[in-house]
Amino acid sequence: MIIRSLARLGAFFLVAIALVAGPQPAAAQNYPDHPVKLVLPLGAGGVGDITARIIAEKLGQKFGQRFVVENMPGPGGIVAMRAVIGAPADGYTLLLATGGIASSVPLYNKFPVDVLKDLAPVSSLGYFDCLFVTNGQSQYKTLGDFLKDAKAKPGKLNIGTISAGGVQNLTANYFKQSAGVDVVIVPFKTTPDAIVALLRNDVQMVVDFYAALKGGLSDGKLHAVAWAGPEPSPALPNIKTVKAQGVANFEANSWNSIYVKTGTSPDIIAKINKAMHEILAEPELKKKLLDLGIDTRASTPQAMNAQMEGDIKKWAGVIEKAGIPKR
Repeated sequence: MIIRSLARLGAFFLVAIALVAGPQPAAAQNYPDHPVKLVLPLGAGGVGDITARIIAEKLGQKFGQRFVVENMPGPGGIVAMRAVIGAPADGYTLLLATGGIASSVPLYNKFPVDVLKDLAPVSSLGYFDCLFVTNGQSQYKTLGDFLKDAKAKPGKLNIGTISAGGVQNLTANYFKQSAGVDVVIVPFKTTPDAIVALLRNDVQMVVDFYAALKGGLSDGKLHAVAWAGPEPSPALPNIKTVKAQGVANFEANSWNSIYVKTGTSPDIIAKINKAMHEILAEPELKKKLLDLGIDTRASTPQAMNAQMEGDIKKWAGVIEKAGIPKR
């Protein structure tokens, strides 16, 4: 995959840039000389919040300066993005962006932030692709079992998700479109609600993130059948992807990344990018975040920009085809 190949070359590019760039401006040389904000478009206590605080602590250790997480939840990440865009372009206000931003942009008739122009990518943080699960006691032991029955019984099988219009919900709609099956996508308010419906056989499959399903997988109530991403996740390496199980061209990434306000010095962006590559390569950190279902990987800014741009375009097509109302 082009984006991931670019990500693997990130460290090489950073070294090459450092060799030819010469002395950095004083602002970049001294960065950071006071505390840095890491703005999170999510509330406290969830996986995103835990991830942000782990990364903030590591960046603080790397730079010898405090990185303070500020939770600014709100629809589409708009509140958090506006806070970053409204701050000086000096690298002291970072955004921990999520793939939910890319799926939110095409949900609006006019999204209030120009994500690709107002914000500049620094690096990916990690990937946590959606997982497809069935009831541990159901007849659907593989994705093929589910697809075979779905094709034999048009409109009779249901897939549960949370967050209507969110990444999980759009991933299920994308699967429906890509597989060419007539199934019903049922949105629930919470993951426990979706799981209860699965255990009652009100829905026959649930699509959600690994961290939200981990408990049910551990006790055997849930059975994993497929990953949404382009590759199996290290969290469950034996579970194949949707694409590998016959649904051609299906790939749906979910990710976290670091962004700054456009206009921030390239030297400061390169400095943060270098730090991200170093801390995300630490085995202890990789293990800690993998326990949350996150496969940590840094990237080049260019690769992250391609990911965001490609996802916005992809989700726009899914939303239009599914007939999801815009806001």
